[in-house]
Amino acid sequence: MKIRIQGNSIRIRLSKSEVDKLCTVGYIEEKTSFGKNAFGYCLQKKTGISELTASYNDDNITMFVPENLLADWPENNVVGFDANMPIGENESLYLLLEKDFKCLDNVTEDQSDNFENPNKTC
Repeated sequence: MKIRIQGNSIRIRLSKSEVDKLCTVGYIEEKTSFGKNAFGYCLQKKTGISELTASYNDDNITMFVPENLLADWPENNVVGFDANMPIGENESLYLLLEKDFKCLDNVTEDQSDNFENPNKTC
């Protein structure tokens, strides 16, 4: 699971196995340790909501994903889901959850569990 935070936006990318786990188990998490402290982020499947929402508590971001969006996500061609969550009178937090594709250029990180890039040409 990869997270990118920029301003008021949070983007999370998932490998194939992470998409499968989120859809079957309903929960995945990661932590980055800073010695005695840790920053965590997780995804949690949730019923009764219609779009992505998030919370931040105790150094942990939790993004809640509507259960109905995950029904056949591992098998379909839907790249991801997004939402603008109001967080104040004139402010919102942009949330994006998407499948992680293999890069088209050479990279050193292991991409064996990533989705095939739809822009790949053979």
